[in-house]
Amino acid sequence: MHSSVTATEQPSISHIEQVDQSRNDVPRRHWIALIGGLIGAFMAILDIQITNSSLKDIQGALSATLDESSWISTSYLVAEMIAIPLSGWLSMALGKRRYLTWTTVIFTLSSLLCSISWNMTSMITFRALQGFSGGALIPLAFSLVVQLLPVHKRAIGMAMFGVTATFAPSIGPTLGGWLTENLSWHYIFYINIPPAILLITMVRYGLDDEPLNIQSLLKADWVGIVTMALGLGCLEVVLEDGNREEWFNSDFIVTLATISAVSLVYFVINELQHKKPLVNLRLLKNGQFAMSCLAYLILGMALLGSIYVLPLYLTQIQHYNAMEIGEVLMWMGFPQLLIFPLVPKLTNIIKPKYLVTFGFIMFGLSCYVNTHMSIDFGGQQLIFSMLLRAIGSPFIMVPLSLVAMQGISKADTPDASTLTNVMRNLGGAFSIAIIATMLDNKTREHLAHIKESVPSVSSNAWQQLLQQSSYFVQAGSDANTAMVQAQASLVATMQRDAAIMAYNDAFLMMSAFLAMAAVIMLSSKS
Repeated sequence: MHSSVTATEQPSISHIEQVDQSRNDVPRRHWIALIGGLIGAFMAILDIQITNSSLKDIQGALSATLDESSWISTSYLVAEMIAIPLSGWLSMALGKRRYLTWTTVIFTLSSLLCSISWNMTSMITFRALQGFSGGALIPLAFSLVVQLLPVHKRAIGMAMFGVTATFAPSIGPTLGGWLTENLSWHYIFYINIPPAILLITMVRYGLDDEPLNIQSLLKADWVGIVTMALGLGCLEVVLEDGNREEWFNSDFIVTLATISAVSLVYFVINELQHKKPLVNLRLLKNGQFAMSCLAYLILGMALLGSIYVLPLYLTQIQHYNAMEIGEVLMWMGFPQLLIFPLVPKLTNIIKPKYLVTFGFIMFGLSCYVNTHMSIDFGGQQLIFSMLLRAIGSPFIMVPLSLVAMQGISKADTPDASTLTNVMRNLGGAFSIAIIATMLDNKTREHLAHIKESVPSVSSNAWQQLLQQSSYFVQAGSDANTAMVQAQASLVATMQRDAAIMAYNDAFLMMSAFLAMAAVIMLSSKS
């Protein structure tokens, strides 16, 4: 009798487990919507870097100066920085399906307009529009991962998002260089059209339409919106242009820095007091989330900083063209595709904080390897550090997302996504500003030190001058001209060596920050 009862109970227990499992299954249309959102984030992040390899071509085509062409990237980054905090509010007011569709249409049209720009003013305007629409795509993709996937599937979604966040900037210069070399710079904008059409189709199919929340639009935190836009927009310009304008020696930079500081202080005060703030800064009271945001800041510094400094080094020291630079940087991007699928499985075995710590250590080692560069340190010698970076990046993005979102409710996900993406972008902006200033200052400092050391090795220096002079005489110069040429060559060599030392210092700084991030994550409670 007892055994018969047990037998009848077994199917019912199994049935309950099947029902629970079916509840946790993700509908196919949600996966399609999620993949569509990730395509959008990939495009938006790719477009930050993809123009860097083509700036000279665009500059020539539009008859622009070097300073003007730098605004092709700056305008995109400023607009993107403003759009990210607005994305949470707008997605709730307009509905995710509607907002993703509209912002993708604007992104596509602005890409087309960039390709037909007739002067630098039009290019900068269209790039800003592209950045503003693209900025919404990044946090929206992150929100879809959390909102469409159950907890046990979330690591897979985070891995997919991680590919967009780390792989896209890694291959941006490669793809941009290839398109420019083989076709023309216009194709770096045309390339957005096919994935944009695919994105709109997938999102329209996969997401339900939500009613317009007119009250949310009318009763928006307008003070927060204005102070945020002014604060982050001016801060981004200060960080992008500060070094070129000699920082606080420039009235322009001083004015923007003052506006930024006042606006951001007022923004923080307003957000903490507002009943329905634009961005819920109270989430930072959660110690683990606050610590994760700091880790995102350092990740942005290392990720965008390394992608900024490596092409610069290869151009200035090794005289590589865009295609050659891309062939080096691809070693940082493509190996990640093999590692990302493994990370979700590892999160079930190893605590996420240990995986993040390992990722930061590997990234830090990759930067440390580049602190001993010399004139013989070219593309082949950089591959090892690129591979270390490719190993480390996936172990940061996926588990860090899981650590950050622990204890965050679904309702707070858009705000949490906004904060983590803003921190990562700010980290990149801070890093580029620090590195640009550091390279200038450290190059001058090392050059002065090299010049001071010349008298102590004067016999060797004199011998080198004579050898160089003889070479120029054999090339057809008279004795006096040959000596002038030899002296100029020696100065150029000293400047090159000083620049290499400055690049080594920049990588040492990044490795120190990454070591700090590893310690922070190791000390977290998760």
